[in-house]
Amino acid sequence: MARNDLFSDPAEKLPEENSTPTPDSFRSRPLAARMRPRSLDEYAGQSHILGPGHLLRRAIEADRIQSLIFYGPPGTGKTSLAQIIARQTKSKFERLSGVESNVADMRRVLSAAANRLENTGASTILFIDEIHRFNKAQQDVLLPDVESGVIKLIGATTHNPFFFVNSPLVSRSQIFELRPLTEDELYSLLQRAVKDAERGLAYLNISIEDNALRHLAKIADGDARKALNSLEIAALTTAPDAGGVVHITLNVAEQSIQKKAVVYDGDGDAHYDTISAFIKSMRGSDPDAALYWLAKMIHAGEDPRFIARRIVICAAEDVGLADPMALVLANACLAASEFVGWPEARIPLAEATIYIATANKSNSAICAIDAALEDVRSGRTIAVPEHLRDKHYQGAERLGHGQGYQYAHDGKDHFVAQDYLGVDKIYYEPSEQGVEKKIKERVVKWRAEFAKLSRIASK
Repeated sequence: MARNDLFSDPAEKLPEENSTPTPDSFRSRPLAARMRPRSLDEYAGQSHILGPGHLLRRAIEADRIQSLIFYGPPGTGKTSLAQIIARQTKSKFERLSGVESNVADMRRVLSAAANRLENTGASTILFIDEIHRFNKAQQDVLLPDVESGVIKLIGATTHNPFFFVNSPLVSRSQIFELRPLTEDELYSLLQRAVKDAERGLAYLNISIEDNALRHLAKIADGDARKALNSLEIAALTTAPDAGGVVHITLNVAEQSIQKKAVVYDGDGDAHYDTISAFIKSMRGSDPDAALYWLAKMIHAGEDPRFIARRIVICAAEDVGLADPMALVLANACLAASEFVGWPEARIPLAEATIYIATANKSNSAICAIDAALEDVRSGRTIAVPEHLRDKHYQGAERLGHGQGYQYAHDGKDHFVAQDYLGVDKIYYEPSEQGVEKKIKERVVKWRAEFAKLSRIASK
């Protein structure tokens, strides 16, 4: 359902400074809602896009906002940033929710925006929370008015817009990624909430240990909403002493904030980013980093077969012939993980992860096959030489197929130099890593014999 004014809720209107104490109706709202920043100066985090001189800050301060999409984990300030824009913009501000709104709501807002622009020249900013919840057809409704400038869109989402928002909308919007707040940023935010008599908890006369505040900032894992609400729970559930002071100790803080669920969506950024970090850590020979990313996926309940399949790929692509046992172990890990499931699957997965991370590395196999595939795709089709063609059918001999072929096992060291391709071409470039160093010695020797044969044939 559309809201005509983002701040139409009377409880959301904040009292002026130096006013009487905040009324109980206001204090009944969660601390995280009361402490929402009212200006860029109060906004915590996101200095990479809102620091002095950065594009988004300049655009907000100059009231030159174009269509924007904010995305990032929960509690990073997407809605708060939209509200700051609402306070500072001269445009009409409308709000829709990807969870609650439908096409009829969208058309009503868009029609009103078009009339407003035509009759008064005033522009409209449309804020859509959780825009990824709209399906493709719903998002398509927005496109004409975004493109024509009838509305300036501000979308907020926890999902990567390049995956979950229509490409035409993405191409017409500036994308800003909001990052989890640092521990120090959360610590400062919590300090402000403790001391704020207008919107915070100063009316409770709180005394909080520094290590308790630090604990809340750390365990919140970058989520400002989680940190503030945990602080409020600690304050409201702790009885004051005889002097009316609420003492919040580390023990109280530990009980007030539960372990934060790992941000891990099965089909979004966290899923793909974590497996990417896992593979790159194994490739980069860092077993400790690889084990951390493995643990994150295990904790989030990732399918063990998904992890094991990526280990198999890494064994073939990044370890390759430098240690052929890596692929054998990876396949054994895949079979074992599928057979035993969680929680025991963590053991073969960890074993294979450590083995591959610490193994010698070579990507010669993937480079070789990709080079050969590129020749095939580009039209470099080579006919099979006559002596290599199949001769095991009636009439093949009359065609000359197979004539002149030399059986490799009849040669010295089971090797015979003959033309196997019909052209001079090298795809496989062996490395000197691990086992492949021995392979390279053999390949160099054989290629020397092939080169002699080629020189003789050219004379």
